Amino acid sequence: MNKEKSGFSRRGFLKTAGIAGIGSMLSVDSFAKISEQFAQSAGDGIVPKRAFGKTGENVPILGLGGMFDIPSNQLLMKQAVKWGVTYWDTADCYEGGNSERGIGMYFEKYPEETKQIFLVTKSDARDPDGMSSLLYRSLERMKTSYVDLYFIHGISSIDELDNKTKNWVEKTKAAKKIRFFGFSTHSNMEDCMTGAARLGWIDGIMMTYNFRLMHSDRMKRAVEVCEKAGIGLTAMKTQGGGQVKTSSETELRMAGRFMKNGYTDKQARLKAVWENHYIASICSQMPSINILMSNASVAMDRTKFSSVDIDLFRRYAGETSGAYCLGCTNICESAVAGTAPVGNLMRCLMYSRNYNEQGWAREIFNKIPVADRERILKLDFSPAEQKCPQQMEIGKLIKEACFELS
Repeated sequence: MNKEKSGFSRRGFLKTAGIAGIGSMLSVDSFAKISEQFAQSAGDGIVPKRAFGKTGENVPILGLGGMFDIPSNQLLMKQAVKWGVTYWDTADCYEGGNSERGIGMYFEKYPEETKQIFLVTKSDARDPDGMSSLLYRSLERMKTSYVDLYFIHGISSIDELDNKTKNWVEKTKAAKKIRFFGFSTHSNMEDCMTGAARLGWIDGIMMTYNFRLMHSDRMKRAVEVCEKAGIGLTAMKTQGGGQVKTSSETELRMAGRFMKNGYTDKQARLKAVWENHYIASICSQMPSINILMSNASVAMDRTKFSSVDIDLFRRYAGETSGAYCLGCTNICESAVAGTAPVGNLMRCLMYSRNYNEQGWAREIFNKIPVADRERILKLDFSPAEQKCPQQMEIGKLIKEACFELS
């Protein structure tokens, strides 16, 4: 079909999908019509795949983050499969366990699709007994006998994994309860990644990675080391905080180029990450079909970013660095002698302000005892601010986090 003659060009579709993803609600008929046009404009209508490290698996470059009400969004899960978004990520703690239960509901209804899904879940436990307990609970919730990839959730040091962990992994793989093993990390990502490469038995890592971090020499080296070690990499937190607000010349140029090429700023940020072919997949929070359509459409778009586009992102990251935490908590937290969880507090602000996830932000924040919060408010964070490579106003931001999330 000639897409221009049909009135639905690639650019036109991307624009329609992007606008829908921003938050507008489509009627059932409108969605069905756009979905049909989507398939016509996107070739085979399937999100492409990349190799996941040395596992032998190919995974879609767009993965579905499960931190939302999956039981009430079974249609979304069905549409994700239809468009090839078959990397599903969840955790034992998401939505109080309802994320995993929702996946179980889906597998009960569509058992024939179980084999199509690359299923990932995570454990908050670190000790072997705790990991076993949580894994078997996850398997029961999701109505499956195994998961493809099992992550230790949110490590900040590779020392959190030891020979006991390795022995547990070997036994659990032999029992065919997990196929692959790794970890997710929000803090000290680069050190955790290079440490994993040295271990030699980590299959996959999920780390914060976006247009801000991708230009860092430390992150570039960490990604390359993992690629050489055959570790599959999944990027999360790919938006990098904030939206283009056209308050500077660089932002204006970026916005203009996005519009010209038919992308929203959110779609463009995803494309920037996919430019690095060492990144196997992006784990994206997509709690509505509109957002799923927006992200899937740009995943299917084969247009490459130019060097000008990448350079604009690099410049924008530099100009707005003071508003974004790189997660290098070994620097700031050691500057205050470990007396404050700076990384977690910055993460709370990110979820609340940049991802509109106030509930999840408060859940993380409320794990900090009230007495500790009161003590943190009295601390002098100037030593941490002096060492922060982003020159963030850490003390001011921590006070804002405490008042906004209390």
